[in-house]
Parts: sequence; C-alpha cells; structure tokens
Amino acid sequence: MTEAYIHHRIDVAPREWQATADALAGSPNLALHGGTLYGAWRSQIGRPRDEVNAISVWPNLDSAKAAVDGLFTDVGTVIGSDSSIMTPTLRPKNAEPPRRQGNYAFRWFETPPENWQEFLDLCESAWPGFESAYDSQIIGMWRFIKDNGNLRRTLLMTRRPNLAVWERSKIPQGKAETEVRRQLSRRYDLCEATHVFTTTLITAEDNEDSVRWA
Repeated sequence: MTEAYIHHRIDVAPREWQATADALAGSPNLALHGGTLYGAWRSQIGRPRDEVNAISVWPNLDSAKAAVDGLFTDVGTVIGSDSSIMTPTLRPKNAEPPRRQGNYAFRWFETPPENWQEFLDLCESAWPGFESAYDSQIIGMWRFIKDNGNLRRTLLMTRRPNLAVWERSKIPQGKAETEVRRQLSRRYDLCEATHVFTTTLITAEDNEDSVRWA
C-alpha cells in the first residue's frame, strides 16, 4: 500500500527552527499515530524567517486522515500550523527521507484536469535530463487530496546543491539542456497557477545551514 504524506506549514517562536525540528522528530503525538518525520526545512528565500515547512509520512491515507489535526500541540516552540494531506505521484518511490543539505525548492502547481496527463508526462520525460545536467534531484511531487476547485494541486520539491545552480538551471547550454528547458517551460504553461520558495534542510545529516537568509 502506498504511503501518505502530510505537508505542515509551521509558525515557530523567533529563531527556534532547529529546536522545533528536533522536537518534531521526537514528537510523541507523531509516533502515537504511526507517523514519522520525513524532513523539516527552514526558510531561505520567499517565506518568513520563523516558518518551518515539514513533511510527515504515514503508513496509509486513513492513518494520515486520522492524525492530521492537532499533531504538534506537544511542541512548545510551535505558535501555529496548518496541514494538508498528500499522496505521491511519480516520486517519491519510497519513504526514504532526504538527507543532504542543499537548496530545496517548494513549488506548487494548480493544473486543469484536461492538462494533467501531459503535465505528468512532461515531468517524467524532463526529470532525468534535469538531474544529470545540474547535479540536482527531484525529491518528490505530491498531489493534495483536496483540490482547489476543479484544479489538480501538486507540490514539487527539488534539491539543488546551492542557489548558483538554481540560476544556472534557468540558462540552458546545448541541445540536451535546451530540450529539458522546453519541456519544463511547457509544463509551466499548462498550469493555471504556480508559486515557489526556497529552503534549506534542517534535518540534513551532512551539514547545518547557518546562513542568516532573512
């Protein structure tokens, strides 16, 4: 059975993103309901300094639905939060969490149903070339179980080594990169709305991001 995921947008006490991530990972409420922390990210560009984005993973959709409300009331540094249940699309293939530090982009899409299959096909076609050209990874693309009206809502998470590679990935070099950019641009044009912000991984195992981004 496919795992379910929950995206959590969390307002935390000033400068308490690391303490919050540590507490989320050890949250009794999370464990009690059968969930685990997939990852926690602090803001880099585009979101408030004291906002944490986290994703939890669940054995199935029913367990996620049963646990989605009030999960982090036991975490003292959490001021407020909202959560949305998601299911994986093309990726992730399993619930192995991301572990390497980097520039993580959270991008939301809202796509009309009639464009949905082409949207998925373009992702599947473009991702291998994107990853090989830019030393980057597609962590996952999840669909929210609650759509926005008739639009399919998805969250795409990509990892790049740093912001320099973000800029580099927008300027294709050679035929292969140009084709990747064409496919991604077409995907961009198929959706009704999209927005993005960047983060770094608080729960990274290789190194801690100590830069003051905001």
